[in-house]
Amino acid sequence: MPLAERPDPARLFAALGDPTRLSFVAQLADGRGRSIVQMSDGLPISRQAVARHLDVLRQAGLVQRTRNGREVHFALRREAVEDARLWLDKVGAQWDATLARFKSFMEGGV
Repeated sequence: MPLAERPDPARLFAALGDPTRLSFVAQLADGRGRSIVQMSDGLPISRQAVARHLDVLRQAGLVQRTRNGREVHFALRREAVEDARLWLDKVGAQWDATLARFKSFMEGGV
């Protein structure tokens, strides 16, 4: 995916920071698309609230929506999850390098 089309990491992680939205991502991780009715089944929130949460995930690039007749289905965009993982790997590598330099410094090295 071209860099310009990749989700903004700040928006992506902000969307994942909500427990309800994170549970929707987990629910969609099986690869099956679901309607708002299916996503809201058994939840103590309204369908409108579910729709708003799913819209935040869509705007962050984590889910895509498709119309199937009168229903709208949502599916996880696995490439967005992969982008998040790659971003975390990059940040982790930066911290590893920083900690290695700190360790070297503390042990008297240069």
